[in-house]
Amino acid sequence: MAAAAPAGPDFAAALTRSAVAVIAEVKRQSPSKGTINAAIDAGAQAAAYESGGAAAISVLTEPRHFGGSSSDLSQVRERVRIPVLKKDFHIDPIQLLEARALGASAALLIARALDPVLLAEMIGECARLGIASLVEVRSESELERALSGGATVVGVNSRDLESLVVDARVPERIVPLIPASIPAVWESGVQAAADVERAASFGADAVLVGSALSASADPVGAVEALAATPRRGRA
Repeated sequence: MAAAAPAGPDFAAALTRSAVAVIAEVKRQSPSKGTINAAIDAGAQAAAYESGGAAAISVLTEPRHFGGSSSDLSQVRERVRIPVLKKDFHIDPIQLLEARALGASAALLIARALDPVLLAEMIGECARLGIASLVEVRSESELERALSGGATVVGVNSRDLESLVVDARVPERIVPLIPASIPAVWESGVQAAADVERAASFGADAVLVGSALSASADPVGAVEALAATPRRGRA
């Protein structure tokens, strides 16, 4: 199935535009928020995001904590022309093969969840399959591991996945350290245009927004409100 699936649009390239790119997420629930939008239609929601100017779509495929599924990703891939990120707890290379088979352009790899050898192996497997690796970090040492492993996109999560506490000082510290040649994504805590401006001021190329968009009654307008902040880049 992976061999037969057409390649998705270039995820990394989609994040380098004049404005801060919005990665809009399809999200039914989360450990921190509980139920967000249980009845969300993944395909229709993604199409609305694209109409609002999203650069890419993130789809949670983890079922237990986030209520997602591979079916959600398939539905999204059928409805949009922009890149799709498979967001899950990827801990085995076979999951990346699944991502490629489903038509994903990228897969999330959480540095904290993978030992250095496995992280490098997973990044390499993404490259072999022709999909981007969005490597999520929260410290300088994790960033070093991501870069040495060959990450094509780096995300900095302001939410601690263990305590679920959001601390914007984490991406403020780490994002400026990411080489300018690698797209930097500010993850979590983004709800309004002021949050995107804050991310831009620290050099973020993109923001990943889940709860605020999935809960919105007007997903087109919600994305439009976030997608107009100029990107400043990093030195």
